Amino acid sequence: MSKTVVIDPVTRIEGHAKISIFLDDAGEVENARFHVVEYRGFEKFCEGRPFTEMAGITARICGICPVSHLLAAAKTGDKILAVKVPRAADKLRRMMNLAQLTQSHALSFFHLSSPDFLLGWDSDPAKRNVFGLIAADPDLARAGIRLRQFGQTVIELLGARKIHAAWTVPGGVRSPLSEEGRTWIRDRLPESFETTRTALNIFKELLDKMTVEAEQFGKFPSLFMGLVTKKGNWEHYDGHLRFKDSDGKIVADNLSEDDYQEFLGEAVEKWSYLKFPYYKPLGYPAGIYRVGPLARLNVCEAIGTEAADRELAEFRQRGGAIPTSSFFYHYARLVEILACLEAMQNLVDDPDVVSNRVRAEAGINELEAIGVSEAPRGTLFHHYKVNEDGLIEQVNLIIATGQNNLAMNQTVTQIAKHYIHNNDLSEGFLNRVEAGIRCFDPCLSCSTHAAGQMPLHIKLVAANGTVINERYRN
Repeated sequence: MSKTVVIDPVTRIEGHAKISIFLDDAGEVENARFHVVEYRGFEKFCEGRPFTEMAGITARICGICPVSHLLAAAKTGDKILAVKVPRAADKLRRMMNLAQLTQSHALSFFHLSSPDFLLGWDSDPAKRNVFGLIAADPDLARAGIRLRQFGQTVIELLGARKIHAAWTVPGGVRSPLSEEGRTWIRDRLPESFETTRTALNIFKELLDKMTVEAEQFGKFPSLFMGLVTKKGNWEHYDGHLRFKDSDGKIVADNLSEDDYQEFLGEAVEKWSYLKFPYYKPLGYPAGIYRVGPLARLNVCEAIGTEAADRELAEFRQRGGAIPTSSFFYHYARLVEILACLEAMQNLVDDPDVVSNRVRAEAGINELEAIGVSEAPRGTLFHHYKVNEDGLIEQVNLIIATGQNNLAMNQTVTQIAKHYIHNNDLSEGFLNRVEAGIRCFDPCLSCSTHAAGQMPLHIKLVAANGTVINERYRN
């Protein structure tokens, strides 16, 4: 008698989703699915708007990482204008993206995922959250909050707002960094470095004890995709696209976002509103690939800054030359925060960041353009078609969470098959399945927020509709 376990909603992620786990007659897992159950339609209602408004409009897709859409939209606008962005604007955009990666990774690690590591997978769910972490380790919780605040404040110093800053524009940015802002960043960098090193040390100690999680939380072969520099180093804003496989072999390199339709396909399934991108040469679903911090560290040859390169070497020593466990996404985020802080330290004293030459002016010169940038969760594509008046006729957005969709489904299936046997519905098991999704820090609808604690209602239902077991989390 087959059965289905439904976890609805998945907690401690940005947005709303559920997980279905399908059991066979013996109560063993056959398959699991990660369903995205919300539909927003941003691509459609952008039609008819001036392309110059796209940065402001698409930033509203996400309240956690609006900078990612600001940059991807502005880069697409650069191509419609067919301009070269001033050197100062390029560096300022980079600084904002570094701050964005920092604040978003800090949110994911300290607020959403660390309660599992620090309070325990099987701890009381009423306390297994950021408030429980504050009670258990107030100094660490405060440090995590201030690290995120650092990133958000850098965004505010550049764009005048922490969220939805109307600062990046086609052709550049609106204004440089002020001298006061520069001083503030210099003064706060040491504390941010200290917090990041503390978090890395804590996680590495925990990793020594969580060997089962490292093996079972989405450890499987796949491709990895991300931006790299001309030298093949870590990149977050520009560069070219690279695919590597789980053995470290470069499958494709020097790819341009302009040609993404040649190597990326988008499949759909009737049980989720989230598309399933795949690597076209391998077909669907064999063309599974991962993006985001784990992928960026896997596709690059080096990061290019001293401390982060040391951490990258240890990261690879612990996880293999190409770590394939999705659990290592948490580790990769901390390494990337360190890389971001070092890059900001190098940029803050650059005279270009206070230069007033921050914008190139031009008219409409191209009717189709594709921009790409690295969001915290992975590679983000914006594809626009406009008319002669610059009004949007068609939009396609390929977001990082979608590109990880196949991998997220495979991760929850692997975790469920390892932990669930004989119809077991223990709290710790359910939390581990959810935690498999939190590895990817998916952003499903970050501008939609709920007040208070999310409820959780899980049913174990027989094929004839009989409820065998049921749990509530209020």
